[in-house]
Amino acid sequence: MPTLRVAFVQGRPRFGRAAENLERGLALAAGVEAGLVVLPELWSSGYVFSSHREVAELSEDAATGATARALTGAARREGRYYVAGFAERHRGRFYNSAMLVGRSGVRAVYRKLHLFEREQDWFSPGDLPLEVHRVGPARVGLLICFDWRFPEVARALALMGADLLAHPSNLVFANAQEAMRTRSLENRVFAVTANRTGEEARQGGKVRFTGRSQIVDPDGHVAARAGVREAVARAVDCDLALARDKRLTRRTYLFRPRRPEFYRALTAGRSR
Repeated sequence: MPTLRVAFVQGRPRFGRAAENLERGLALAAGVEAGLVVLPELWSSGYVFSSHREVAELSEDAATGATARALTGAARREGRYYVAGFAERHRGRFYNSAMLVGRSGVRAVYRKLHLFEREQDWFSPGDLPLEVHRVGPARVGLLICFDWRFPEVARALALMGADLLAHPSNLVFANAQEAMRTRSLENRVFAVTANRTGEEARQGGKVRFTGRSQIVDPDGHVAARAGVREAVARAVDCDLALARDKRLTRRTYLFRPRRPEFYRALTAGRSR
């Protein structure tokens, strides 16, 4: 079976310095060989917004903005794919989004479904369906940061055939990385979490990020992990056969015993 070498980039963007942040992230990425590189959530803009005006000024068109241009150029030069978080402007609304970029340009956009804390003040909830995308020999699904708290997202992508979850993040909970190990284990998929580091303190608040970006295999083992403060890129070869083999024992396959007729409460409506 084929393999895909994947990498995360971890670092500390500076709020509002899109060109600088993109240049720094791509410089870190240039130090690793990989077919897919994942950068953190809201990498080009920074995270702690203080006004709707800032959101409007720092948001981009997904096809023509600074993030799309920078990543497309890098993808063409290097012959690989990128996933990165960015603030998206679309038809008068703003979204916390991630783009998948290849040599031909932006291949897909995902808008974060589950907004956290003050993100709810600045962004509209995601309105695009979950999808799985072909990245070389792999099938890749996108989720963003706080989506880790909702196992339905990872399960839905796995049922669609995802081999790997690309997870741009600005994580603040210390247990999020361990939860992503569970997302991999319960779905037998690889997961690449690209987190940021440091603290961002502005008029809009103060947030401290946990670093510890990681790549997890389908057995829930951490194949690569960064430290709390490192600015680094790391890569791992992912054997896609491991993600596509859903056998748990000789007789038991992961998804076959599912009883979705008993899970209707999951989609019956919202609760607090």
